[in-house]
Amino acid sequence: MQETSPITDAREVRPSYWGVFRTFLRNSLVRAMMFRGNFLLDTFTSLTWMAMQLGFYKLVFQFTPSIGNQTGWGEYEFYTFIATSLIINSLVQTFFMPNLSEFSDLIRTGNLDFALLKPIDTQFLVSLQKVEWSALGNFLFGVALLGWSVVQLDVPLGPAQWLLYPIYVLCGVAIFYAVMVLMSSLSVWMGRNENLYDFWFYITNFSRYPMEIYRGPVGEPLRWTFTFVVPILVVVNVPARALAWPLERQQSWLAAYAVGIAVVSLLVTRRLFLWALNSYRSASS
Repeated sequence: MQETSPITDAREVRPSYWGVFRTFLRNSLVRAMMFRGNFLLDTFTSLTWMAMQLGFYKLVFQFTPSIGNQTGWGEYEFYTFIATSLIINSLVQTFFMPNLSEFSDLIRTGNLDFALLKPIDTQFLVSLQKVEWSALGNFLFGVALLGWSVVQLDVPLGPAQWLLYPIYVLCGVAIFYAVMVLMSSLSVWMGRNENLYDFWFYITNFSRYPMEIYRGPVGEPLRWTFTFVVPILVVVNVPARALAWPLERQQSWLAAYAVGIAVVSLLVTRRLFLWALNSYRSASS
């Protein structure tokens, strides 16, 4: 009988990515439940902060009927926008932020060597190994706020809008993820890149507001830059419009652009990530 070496057997193993991801989910939940007090405090703090923000926006709408212009975002339309922003950001913070923010540490400590040796795609591993369960509190809050806001709106919603909304949300998550992968890949050449992550938070703040507020000699260049150069503005604006505005106010070209740029962003950053790994030199070399 011909014997097969353990090395050959290891190479022939083809991991189930869904099974691996479920393991990540379970392990992260076990870690979170080991420190229940911290988990509950993080969740409570996030929800309290969001409640305070809603109170602030409620105060704003006591003095103005809409944000942007007279045909911009009314109160409940804007709440739909805020809910969509919450949903997208909470998904990014739950699955990607705790992992990619530590990528530079993997390089500095040499632990990236162990990730490269595992029989699984390295980008998948370093992107999803940890799950921040407490961030899902904001997701549930956003879903509840979205449902309440849509009920308050006098906008007839068809099946197409409900179908397109989660697709646009996933496109927004993909764009944010691509930006984070870009920042992480630069760590291979730059080492510690905390300043780059600060820059990520700065530019993503532009996505928290409707495109209509960027007007005038200062606003228009910002709107163009963060729509076509760094496409942050389409992340929340496109899915929020799908539910907040009637079909005749939708901009189909912007929605198609958001889907296309999400796909392109993922492909480009995938190539950049692989290029970065090829440029990586082991900490032991």
